[in-house]
Amino acid sequence: MLEEEYQLEYFKENGLVRKICKACGSAFWTRDPEREYCGDAPCEPYSFIGNPIFSPHTIDEMREAFLRFFEQNGHTRIGRYPVAARWRDDIYLTIASIADFQPYVTNGEVPPPANPLTISQPCIRLNDLDSVGRSGRHLTTFEMMAHHAFNTDENNIYWKDDTVRLCDGFLASVGADLNRVTYKEHPWIGGGNAGPSVEVLIGGLEVATLVFMSMTKRDNGRKPVDMDGVPYYPMDLRIVDTGYGLERMVWASQGSPTVYDAVFPELISRLIESANLTTLLNNAEFTRILALNAKYAGLMDITGSNLYEMRKTVAENIGVPYQKLQDMIAPIERIYAIADHTRCLAFMLGDCIVPSNAQEGYLARLVLRRTLRMMNEIDMDENLADLIEFQMQKIGMSSFEQEINVVREIIKNEEEKYALTMERGGRIVQKAARAYKQKNLPIPLDELIKLYDSHGIPPEIVRDIAEKEGAGVELPDNFYSLIADVHSESEESGDAEDPYAAIRERIEALPATKMLYYDLPQATDFDAMVLDQFDEYLVLDQTLFYPEGGGQPADVGKIVSEEGINKVDHVVKIGNVIVHHITGESLKRGENIKGMVDEDRRKTMMRHHTGTHVLLHAAKEVLGPHIHQAGAQKGVDSSRLDIRHFRHISENELKLIENAANRMVLNDIPVRINWENRTTAEQKYGFDLYQGGVPPGSRIRIVRVAGDVQACAGTHCSSTGQIGSVRIMRLEHVQDGIERLEFSAGMAAVAYNQWLEGLVDASVATLSVQRDNLPTSVDRFFTEWKEQRKDIERLQKKIAELEIASIPVEDIAGVSVTVHAVTASPKEVVSMATAYANEGGVALLAGIGDRVHVVVASGVEQVNAGEIVRRVCGILGGKGGGKPSLAQGSGASADSLDEALAVGRQMIIEQLK
Repeated sequence: MLEEEYQLEYFKENGLVRKICKACGSAFWTRDPEREYCGDAPCEPYSFIGNPIFSPHTIDEMREAFLRFFEQNGHTRIGRYPVAARWRDDIYLTIASIADFQPYVTNGEVPPPANPLTISQPCIRLNDLDSVGRSGRHLTTFEMMAHHAFNTDENNIYWKDDTVRLCDGFLASVGADLNRVTYKEHPWIGGGNAGPSVEVLIGGLEVATLVFMSMTKRDNGRKPVDMDGVPYYPMDLRIVDTGYGLERMVWASQGSPTVYDAVFPELISRLIESANLTTLLNNAEFTRILALNAKYAGLMDITGSNLYEMRKTVAENIGVPYQKLQDMIAPIERIYAIADHTRCLAFMLGDCIVPSNAQEGYLARLVLRRTLRMMNEIDMDENLADLIEFQMQKIGMSSFEQEINVVREIIKNEEEKYALTMERGGRIVQKAARAYKQKNLPIPLDELIKLYDSHGIPPEIVRDIAEKEGAGVELPDNFYSLIADVHSESEESGDAEDPYAAIRERIEALPATKMLYYDLPQATDFDAMVLDQFDEYLVLDQTLFYPEGGGQPADVGKIVSEEGINKVDHVVKIGNVIVHHITGESLKRGENIKGMVDEDRRKTMMRHHTGTHVLLHAAKEVLGPHIHQAGAQKGVDSSRLDIRHFRHISENELKLIENAANRMVLNDIPVRINWENRTTAEQKYGFDLYQGGVPPGSRIRIVRVAGDVQACAGTHCSSTGQIGSVRIMRLEHVQDGIERLEFSAGMAAVAYNQWLEGLVDASVATLSVQRDNLPTSVDRFFTEWKEQRKDIERLQKKIAELEIASIPVEDIAGVSVTVHAVTASPKEVVSMATAYANEGGVALLAGIGDRVHVVVASGVEQVNAGEIVRRVCGILGGKGGGKPSLAQGSGASADSLDEALAVGRQMIIEQLK
């Protein structure tokens, strides 16, 4: 990036000079002309430990100081966004304050909630997970204090000079010596945008980054700027994107050995006591080593299998043997990581992320299980749920007993699953370790990832078990960071083939279709004019036909013209144009037609779509506020709703959900639908708006149904009473953390109830009992059937014993051998043959039925049952196999039975002799 981008008037006015760092070669600005280093790690070690560079602040004090400073400087304070980025379809967690405004504000489509604004946004980044606790500065969760300005040519708020001026002003307000501050030039690229930025450094610590987002990767015809070999183009919108590290600034204000000591003072003391490490902290040598380690550990970034080398370097720097440093520091590092992870989980669970095997739930489970493992490793006498509740209260996440109880249930459920995983995992790992040992290879990273992703087995457990089996393991120090990185973004779908590419080109120049189905939701016929027809596709100027979308199938019906009737069997929306797929007569441009929507189907879809909202709200009422839609599909006979929940729904809970849904139906609550500005809607209703997906555009359609509020494009009833009734037909466990409710509404629910009635009537007729007596009669018949089955099995066993007694036996080499054909079922043949083997004999028996079922059972090592049965079944035109002691198979042809038995007998004789 050009040097001119950083030649700020503010720097010149305040006597800052541009220098080149002697260590890293980067350019930076400073008020100290004698300074030789940029002030960033590892060019400069921390100088604030034991020597604070800001006046002392707690977390709450520093946050308030920041927000108040920017409010006083013309910014509007706005509330934080959730850590679950549900307004985004590309990432799962909120990773920066600017992520709150992507993509619609940053691309200029939607105005920001305020301009300029200030916010303190909790963020979660797991890409440095393995460094947490070890480096002294890494966190999974941090608050990014920020101020943002969104500039256009018409409305220029402020740009580079004022941004740096505000930064200096804030730092000075909390006690910083501006002569110690450096501004390091650092071109920024991310998320398809780019721009110059400066990293704000003091005491060896980066406390803020000031980004001037001014370029886009999208070719807009303007003169490009080269960014690492990639062209970027100037944007209309110029965004001030700043980020101040709340926790880092608190750390630097207290001068504590690590950021964890500054952020979690109460919890660290509690964890140290519960891990019986209090005596260690009272040790003067340990305190000295801890402080020295923190000073140099800040240079550690675990980016691969290099932890040993980095710790060795720290040990050399502080003059302590490596093993001694490792033994003393490892337990306290786990304490620090547990303190961090429990706050991360408090934010995740407090913002209704349910641990699972997919999406943000996967990341929550990753952090939760890592916390449990570390607690076990230091034998900590603490309950994880208590720690998370403590953190939730600290950060103000929840004060409602129901929410706390749900969180406790989630944690208890996860602890049970983790214990079960550990119990089952040993056998899986043993098998893998032995397989790789035979190949004389260590268990590779790919296998470790598979064991973790598919079975939930932590790599440390794999390593311990593998060592006992004599196998090695390729375990990098940044394993968890790699795993988190892979699962932090949603799968790309941009490369998928567009099925409507050819149509898209044809309709590009056509005007937007007027969507009558929103204006006249109860209407089923309309007049329109043909704008275009090509192949089997028809475009009208307006339509009542609802196009497929939002899990709702398209309307079907007819198009009537002077030439005849066309059938409409599918409808899609491409951009702002609605395209009808038709069969029948050709239509001319400009021709007037009448459209008729299938009324019964439309009303069924309206009931099912409205019923989906009702059922979701009912599930939230019964199961808790964490319930979130994971998917939905509407149909004619039934629909389905997938919800995120941490355990299986019980039968009683299912009844309560159905009852709650039908109470909402009976209350005939009006359904409110209106279009709202996206930003206004988000601030009013929150981000549960996007449970059914994230719609595009600056204005979104808001549907409010019995307490459920969503951005939804579907057709709905005007009130819940029009649904008629909601009937849950079945419950299915789709995957870990996802429960599927299949339901019907209206006449479809009536049809389902009638079908159930038919089953009852047929059962009553078959059993010749009254309806009221059906349950007791079925129970009595079932009990009798089980008793009769036992009698049959007992009699079959007796018959088999009698059959066995009648079968001739010969002595071959001192072993009792029988080769015989019997009239018996396959199960009986197995039972008879096994009885001979249990007595130390050998049996080759063939049961004659529709097919010949052959069983060989051997009670001696010399005779291999598997070899014999394969040969015998081959002669009979079939196949067989099994173990040396018991094998079976079958053949289609009984004509060769004598020959087959003779060959089998000869094989037994040869193997015995």
